This record gives sequence, C-alpha cells and structure tokens, in this order.
Amino acid sequence: MSNKLIDYIRAGHKEKFYSSRAWKKFRLKVLERDHYECQWCRKDKTKRRIITATVVHHIKEVNDYPDLAFDMNNCVSLCRECHERHHGRDKFKPREAQKKFWNEERW
Repeated sequence: MSNKLIDYIRAGHKEKFYSSRAWKKFRLKVLERDHYECQWCRKDKTKRRIITATVVHHIKEVNDYPDLAFDMNNCVSLCRECHERHHGRDKFKPREAQKKFWNEERW
C-alpha cells in the first residue's frame, strides 16, 4: 500500500489515514472476509446471537506498528461495543444499557 499513508500514521495524522480511499477499500475487504460479523462476539459462547461488525480493529495498534496497517492478518471485524470496551472508552453504553425511547403518547 501507499507509503504516504504509512507516513501519515508515523507523523501522528491518523485521521488522514482513516479517511483515505485505500483504507476504506481495505476496511470493506476485512468486513467481507469476516462476513460482517463481530469476531469477538462470535467466539463468546455466552452470547446467543451474531452481532453485526461495523469496525475494523488493528490487533497490533497502528501507532506502534504502522507497517501492519494494511495487513489482513492484523485486522479483525468487531461490533462497536467490543471495540469501545477494548479501548476503555467509558462514554459508550453497551447495547443492554441503552434506554429505548418510551413515551405514553407514543403508540
């Protein structure tokens, strides 16, 4: 892949990398390979359903391993919940904790 995109990562401009056409095409290939299924939820035997993957996660982070940014073996398809939990982002509310809109006037 493009050395220019790898240079963006090394320079700390990941937003340019993730907004590139090359990344978007690569991301779709990873999602297709994994059948758009969260691979971590799929391995979790306590969950009884398959969750749609919307995120492609780098197993070895691009900050530390920019040369692996386009390596299919370094990427896995995840649902947003698994990805946010892995990175310790507290703002994200898991699927079960999200409140559904409810109003007595709604029918």
